[in-house]
Amino acid sequence: MSFDLEAARSVARGFLAAALVIVGFALAGSAVRAASFQPLEIVTKNGVQVFSVEMATTDEEKQTGLMYRKELADGKGMLFDFNPEQEVSMWMKNTYVSLDMIFIRADGRILRIAENTEPLSTRIISSKGPARAVLEVVAGTAQKYGIRVGDRVGHPLFGSK
Repeated sequence: MSFDLEAARSVARGFLAAALVIVGFALAGSAVRAASFQPLEIVTKNGVQVFSVEMATTDEEKQTGLMYRKELADGKGMLFDFNPEQEVSMWMKNTYVSLDMIFIRADGRILRIAENTEPLSTRIISSKGPARAVLEVVAGTAQKYGIRVGDRVGHPLFGSK
């Protein structure tokens, strides 16, 4: 059996190039994601709660949402833009973290809150009325901060902040 050192080096260079491309895409993806975080405020009777939200504006971003993530930190979330205001349906397929889904009208008022959603469920969660956006935060957030239907959300999507 003979060993071709040059062929082995060529294969190794190919693997290294592929690995660098994969790492480059991973780093670029995380940089793009991090750059898309924006502040969002919810004015409750307990005070103003500030969140750092990742924007989901494209069809692909809205379809993927928070799927496949194993954790979501307190104070973080994802804001889905469904302009124009419309009836919205969400689900928890491939979503491992229980969430509170906050449905928001075009005027920035909270329309509905679906609390403590069931991870991995394909059950449809409806806005039960026209919504401009949905804010997804870790389960228990609405209870913890006293967020209620009718509270005002401050963010550029709603003509504020």
